[in-house]
Amino acid sequence: MKIVILEEKTVTQGDVSLDEFAALGEVRRYPLTPPQRVTEYIGDSDAAICNKTVFTEEIMCACPNLKYIGLCATGYNNIDIEAANRHGITVSNVPAYSTRAVAQQVFSYVLHFASRTADYNADVHNGGWIRSETFSYFTIPTYELSGLTMGIIGFGSIGSTVADIAKAFDMRVIAATRTPKNVPDVEFTDIDSVFARSDFITVHCPLTDKTRELVNMERLRLCKPSAVVINTSRGPVVNEHDLTEALNSGIIAGAGLDVVSSEPMKADNPLLGAKNCLITPHVAWAPVQTRQRLVSEAAENLRCFIAGKPRNTVN
Repeated sequence: MKIVILEEKTVTQGDVSLDEFAALGEVRRYPLTPPQRVTEYIGDSDAAICNKTVFTEEIMCACPNLKYIGLCATGYNNIDIEAANRHGITVSNVPAYSTRAVAQQVFSYVLHFASRTADYNADVHNGGWIRSETFSYFTIPTYELSGLTMGIIGFGSIGSTVADIAKAFDMRVIAATRTPKNVPDVEFTDIDSVFARSDFITVHCPLTDKTRELVNMERLRLCKPSAVVINTSRGPVVNEHDLTEALNSGIIAGAGLDVVSSEPMKADNPLLGAKNCLITPHVAWAPVQTRQRLVSEAAENLRCFIAGKPRNTVN
């Protein structure tokens, strides 16, 4: 089995081992693969391991030995699935590997706005506590999460885990999802109600034609002025110009974002200048343990394919 890893740098900076693939065949590894060199790098490989590399019908035609595409990711919109079917190429992804990591990231944003730890730390290092007349000074408002409402849009594995954590903080939980469920202490409602009633709104739905720009000015105007919007799903779920205007004009109080519409982020993205906008560079999925789990699951997918028992197939 000839295996090519097309985007090593997207899963490891040397801190996560890819040796599990070496046990499965002859492996070639590339840090990244420019679009114009995909066919060249695949060559006569039987299996390609990728993350965001785009696989078109043209590429599949040019690589007749290719039998398997293994994603080091859950999403597979970069693969032409119909073309893969026509060429007899099996495509496997890695579902649910980052559930707890992403839910943890959501609450890093929640706690940033509730407890203001980083803001107080900066103030202390700037001499604020040294100048204080009292043993404790609380010039930056903070608040308890208990009794506040967490609104969740999308209630798959990540959304449901966020709900569990919110309940541990004694928050009320409401959710909007395509398939309402019977979950203790979770009220299922429509999307507009989630925006109107929540103190925190966190998005956990896939990007589709229906969810594109789901977060827009019409819905942001429904929010409490104290509300915070969180997005760890896909950047285009948010209309970035509308969110920027809502932040700058005080329609909502803040935002926590791990994804934007074009990644890497462009210098002209309006959110870079928005008030109270916390942005991280698509790292919610990236703790070391999470990435090692991802690699191990991707290797197991390939191992099962070689054994004639493919799993986690998306076609």
